Amino acid sequence: MTENEVAERLRGVREERGLSQRQLAAAAGITGSMISMIEQGRTSPSVATLKKILTGLGMSLGDFFADDETFTGQWHYKANELREINPETTFGTQKPDAASRISFRQVGAAGQSTIQMLHEHYPPGADTGPERYAHEGEETGIVIEGEIEITVGGDTRTLTKGDAYLFDSRQPHRFRNVSGKPCTIVSACTPPTF
Repeated sequence: MTENEVAERLRGVREERGLSQRQLAAAAGITGSMISMIEQGRTSPSVATLKKILTGLGMSLGDFFADDETFTGQWHYKANELREINPETTFGTQKPDAASRISFRQVGAAGQSTIQMLHEHYPPGADTGPERYAHEGEETGIVIEGEIEITVGGDTRTLTKGDAYLFDSRQPHRFRNVSGKPCTIVSACTPPTF
């Protein structure tokens, strides 16, 4: 999905739900001008900002980036079949920063399972954004390589290879790679609300 396609999809979903830009902004807790700039393709939202907007629409990132897929009974997926759902990667990056290179690759199609599984990659300096985000459900993951700084609520920890986490996703959280090496995580969220 290109940045223009994402802008059109956001506008379409908002209009489908009968919301003005101002109403969506109020529901999402952001400014109306931010909604307008995103819909016009003049700015790319951070993961946290898009998550807030989608929460205001009652939609997950996985659902937003899903095509109109039907369940095929597929139970195995090749690496190239995982769907990228990070808005900054999907938008084709307007800025050459680490956040635009974070990868959230989802196993399977959104909304067709009671669990959402992701293969996450954070290059050195990557950050999900200065704003922490929250969503319904529980989130868990294991660090496969590298290290990641995770903030959940008011608690910040650095996890390294083999370390794991499990928390209530309704607590505001943030992921940052403060090391000089890439970090890879395999994570899951239930219900699939990320």
